[in-house]
Amino acid sequence: MPSHHESHGTLDVWSVEGRFQQLIYSPRGSIEGVLIDTDGVPTQFVFDRHDEDAARAFESLKVGQALVIEGIEAGPSPKAESEHTVYRFERLASVDGEPPRHARADERIEGTVVRFNYARHGEANGVVLDTGDFIHMKPDGHAKLALKVGDRVRAEGRTQPLATGQGRVVEAVRVNAQALRDADGS
Repeated sequence: MPSHHESHGTLDVWSVEGRFQQLIYSPRGSIEGVLIDTDGVPTQFVFDRHDEDAARAFESLKVGQALVIEGIEAGPSPKAESEHTVYRFERLASVDGEPPRHARADERIEGTVVRFNYARHGEANGVVLDTGDFIHMKPDGHAKLALKVGDRVRAEGRTQPLATGQGRVVEAVRVNAQALRDADGS
């Protein structure tokens, strides 16, 4: 059930607990919201248009995960009567009782190289590991390290979930303890 959280001017922000049910897609195929089960009652949260960060926060969730989402009740629509309560999404507060995972600047991933990844122009720009994680090194970093399929790799850098929900991408700054870029960023 929703619990009152705070007020933004005349709009109340509600904190709603429930279990993740599904992503809600736009007619163009992007993610425009989520549906959760709140004690047997469907509750929808709609993202602001073009809020790709909000969509990314939900891409890797599994059905049934416990969520706390904050939102502002949308009120009646002039288009039609809603089948359930709809909130305008403000923030994902927790997933399974933990703070949500956003891009992290100092995370490490490790595994064994199973294949290369390629930039749009066809040059190798990183590796995919047996864990499903993708280490992005840019073509110059990939060439500098000369990794091969079967190599063990440990990478450090900013991570975020892959769009598939399977694994993460790391924008590598160090691979196997070797810096990819100089202090000036090159």
